[in-house]
Amino acid sequence: MKNVTRRGFTKTCLAAAAAARFAFTQARAAKTVDLSFSTLGCPTWDWKTILEQARKMGFTGIELRGIQKRMDLPTLPQFAGTAWKQSLKDVQALDLKIVDLGASTQLHEPDAAKRKAGLDSARQFIDLAHNLKCPHVRVFGDRFLKNESRQATIDRVVEGLRELGNHAKGSGVTVLQESHGDFNKSADLLAVLKAVDMPEVALLWDTHHTVAFGKESPGETWKQMSKYVRHIHLKDSRPKGDGDEVQYVLFGTGSRPVKETVKVLAEGGYKGSYGLEWEKGWHPELEEPEVAFPQFVKTMREYLGES
Repeated sequence: MKNVTRRGFTKTCLAAAAAARFAFTQARAAKTVDLSFSTLGCPTWDWKTILEQARKMGFTGIELRGIQKRMDLPTLPQFAGTAWKQSLKDVQALDLKIVDLGASTQLHEPDAAKRKAGLDSARQFIDLAHNLKCPHVRVFGDRFLKNESRQATIDRVVEGLRELGNHAKGSGVTVLQESHGDFNKSADLLAVLKAVDMPEVALLWDTHHTVAFGKESPGETWKQMSKYVRHIHLKDSRPKGDGDEVQYVLFGTGSRPVKETVKVLAEGGYKGSYGLEWEKGWHPELEEPEVAFPQFVKTMREYLGES
């Protein structure tokens, strides 16, 4: 009887130890999944709510693309003057990080006054990112103009990125051109980034745009662009109509190869944050962030757990 009891006790201890190890492994895995969301997806949340929900939902970082539909971050009360110091403390107190600041600068812009305003704004974003210990500031290429050659537009984008790269030197901030708008193919992005050739300038890979509009597979884009990728945007959609119009849907429920994309990134050694860009700010009909954000966390943990 004593032997049976001892054997049973041993089995119970071993089972408990195994359960504890499993729980520890799961907790560690959950913590090491580097997930972020763009605040474009929660356009009604105030600063406190953004941070609290990020922590509660299991995110490790946030990408600032406006707060309550105000996009000019350096002028917002949370960051203007010396207010950024308290905001940085707010972020760090919840063991979060700011992974990117989304500027609206469009470097294709040929109008001198508009171009200067866009570059000045991006410089302010770079300065703010430095203060917030944020490694990235996103800008756009954005469009190819009908009244000039593609190379002329590329040259102007290159010039703008070099200006911003020079401003970022020594700040710890990298300026990222996003694969967005007409710049959705690897060939055009490579033409820009190779010409710029600065460590302060790299790529934000919008993984949806290169698939849906650039018509490239995730593996093809990664093979060509991995050297430059510092941050990513993830989202899912279905085609809408006969053209390039899309209907955004909850992550993993559409027709885009999002699981394949995550696998390509994980197996390719991507070290950055997996960022959800839920375009609620531009498409108010989309599901609320209280639905879309936790669903993304759950799906991404499943995808990365299988990698």
